Amino acid sequence: MQPGRIFDEFPAPSYRGAQEQALADIRDAFEADNDVVLVRAPTGSGKSLLARAIAGCARTAGESEAGEPIDAYYTTPQVSQLDDVAGDDLLADLKVIRGKNNYDCILPGETDTPVDQAPCARERMFDCQVQHRCPYFSDRAIAANNRIAAMTLAYFMQTAGSDVFGQRDVLVIDEAHGLGNWAEMYATIDLGPDTVPIWDACEPPDIDGLDDAVSYADTLHTMAGRRLTEVRQQAELAPEEAAERDKLVQLQSDLSWFCEDYRDPESATTWVVDQPDGGGSRVTIKPMAPEKYLKHTVWDRASNFALLSATILNKDAFCANVGLSADRVALVEVPHTFPVENRPLYDVTQGKMTYEARDQTIPRVAETLVRIMQAHPDEKGLVHCHSYAIQEQLQEHLRDFGVDSRVRAHDSADRDAQLSTWKRVDDPDVFLSVKMEEALDLEGDLCRWQLLCKAPYPNTRDSRVAARLEDDQWGWYYRTALRTVIQACGRVVRAPDDHGATYLADTSLLDLFERARVDMPDWFAEQVDRMSEPDLPAVDTAAATGSSGGTTGGSSRSRSPGSNGGSGSGASSGASASTGGSDDDDGGSSRSRRRSRRSKSKSNPIADVWDTE
Repeated sequence: MQPGRIFDEFPAPSYRGAQEQALADIRDAFEADNDVVLVRAPTGSGKSLLARAIAGCARTAGESEAGEPIDAYYTTPQVSQLDDVAGDDLLADLKVIRGKNNYDCILPGETDTPVDQAPCARERMFDCQVQHRCPYFSDRAIAANNRIAAMTLAYFMQTAGSDVFGQRDVLVIDEAHGLGNWAEMYATIDLGPDTVPIWDACEPPDIDGLDDAVSYADTLHTMAGRRLTEVRQQAELAPEEAAERDKLVQLQSDLSWFCEDYRDPESATTWVVDQPDGGGSRVTIKPMAPEKYLKHTVWDRASNFALLSATILNKDAFCANVGLSADRVALVEVPHTFPVENRPLYDVTQGKMTYEARDQTIPRVAETLVRIMQAHPDEKGLVHCHSYAIQEQLQEHLRDFGVDSRVRAHDSADRDAQLSTWKRVDDPDVFLSVKMEEALDLEGDLCRWQLLCKAPYPNTRDSRVAARLEDDQWGWYYRTALRTVIQACGRVVRAPDDHGATYLADTSLLDLFERARVDMPDWFAEQVDRMSEPDLPAVDTAAATGSSGGTTGGSSRSRSPGSNGGSGSGASSGASASTGGSDDDDGGSSRSRRRSRRSKSKSNPIADVWDTE
């Protein structure tokens, strides 16, 4: 690695905020013989540009000895983050490769077939005459031979051991705070009718502990092998048979790794198993702190590493979670340069949002949301519902209030389409979202305010969470929730001159701030210390939907003495309400007629994964 050229590799024509100092600190950290550098940079500080500069320091072929790794990888857990990189002209020299299912075959009659189900995946010894023009193999070849190859973390992990994507000099992981959780997720073995092609022939018994799980895994591995042999004996496969084959291959690989690791007395991996519905039902086998998995899929893939995030809250805890020795890791702290008055927090808490209490709290949250809509009559808003169950209840109450004409929502199938539509339209719609706390850029008028419905504590009914709490890992529990809150707060303020308000509806968020204060970045602690209670108008549903003239009946100026939470460019709600909150001349009947399509959310128990405090 050549950290001395980090400034020359910075892709932008000028520096923004603290970027220049950050580059110097990163250079010094690598030059001090640290092979892993954590970069804690606030949301909106230009982490992708820093990432590009670091990746550019990788040795080239002309700078290396024979056998030394060269070039760099850029990876991120978030598909949307990779999309942003692919669309950024400043990052055009990062060559993106995605999984096969993102590309369509180009053969006649197969143009609607994903590459992972194309004839080359279905027919034995198929000789594709146009593989050199295949969009997947073309992108893969370009990325494999490019100085910086960019891909999602999932694809990167899946290519471990690949001859195409071997070891490189530098690996940059953007949004790295969830690396341990992502590794656990990808190492989780989920056994059910949708993942096990031979489920009907091999339903699980009642699994009582890990010994039972290993016994069932052995049996399932054997039966999957028999079916795989039958499938592979066919000269040509239908698309569904090719998909079955791939599932069987993945299933055998997962089961083998689990059984071997569980029986290895020197393995550091702890496993837990869930079968909440008893015999004959889905079984989930989960690793905790899968250090062995990360070693193979991440740490053996490069010589030097840069891990960037706004929310690596505790260096030692993060290193322990991902299998790194803290003494080989340096932490670079990038200060926040966005004025704190532009990113105010408002306390509109209405009670706890735990599973037991939410039926009483949600109606009050819905009424508060109507009042917030009045305070922002001409500005888009985002509601972090936390789960589809909360989204559905909230949507029903907003419908009862008669403000649904200004409300949009999504389900698990159309989330990207609905998000894109909401961002594209100019109307001041309110978007009820689920799990959009990260990797969402809502700069400027795309969104001026947001509401956090629930403290995002991990679900205590998850066996991994329960095991950690039994081990008294409460610091991890609170850091996990705080990390999600900080990520969410960064969605609506993306530049120094941007501004956006964040409202907090769950009383448990205030408790979280107290319990996790020790791990809170200084710049976010400053936001918390300035938090105030807004003076919202009384409920007027006509004002909330823009279907009447006149004032909103209040302002969102802070009631806290000496607080600046409702002043300056950061408090757009104050600006709207202090001028009377009047609507545009054409905002009445035209606004009530403007919408033609609304998504009806469906309750999805799988998505409602963080349900209890």
